[in-house]
Amino acid sequence: MRHPIRVLVPALAALAAAGTLTGCLGTTPMPDDVPRAAKSPSAPATEAAAGSVGAPGSACELPVSFGLAAYWKPQAVKATDDEVFAALGKQGPATMVCEIDAKPAGNIGYLRVWTAGTGPARAALEGFVKAEENTSKVSYKETEAGGLPVVEVTYTVYDKLMEESKEESAFAVAAPKGTVIVHLGGLDSEEHREMRPAYDLARSTLKSR
Repeated sequence: MRHPIRVLVPALAALAAAGTLTGCLGTTPMPDDVPRAAKSPSAPATEAAAGSVGAPGSACELPVSFGLAAYWKPQAVKATDDEVFAALGKQGPATMVCEIDAKPAGNIGYLRVWTAGTGPARAALEGFVKAEENTSKVSYKETEAGGLPVVEVTYTVYDKLMEESKEESAFAVAAPKGTVIVHLGGLDSEEHREMRPAYDLARSTLKSR
């Protein structure tokens, strides 16, 4: 079990920056009436999607679409010229355009979607990871997701505040309407693994638009 102080400190730091991104670092409260089983998204990635995001009319219109795990809530992120957004909403060649909030499902983290213009998925993903500080154990692989060629990366990031390394995962796809990076972080490696089924579901249901 994670110590409550370890959970609280990074969460407060994230909430302090909430006003700098429209629809980012959300404030969606966790409903008390969600069953505990639903709050711990441990179902396999092959489960049926509870919704989708990316198509016109969805919460975030993207160059791709993919399925959402139960209780995960997507919200569009709009870039501003604010210096804090430049730090939080841009990473290497990519700009954050959508956040899918895991709090209603029982976790603090997010599945974040970034766009990086047009170009090779591998180059965009490598630039994205290189822009992250304190990375290690970086491993790329080329695979398929939803019948599309995809580049995936797993790596660790050393969190100075927590004084420990945590797992990160991301995949990139070069769609006709632009290259997309879908990234899953988390408060720590334990939470990352708890949220991983939602990431795997997004990858397995990926469709180009």
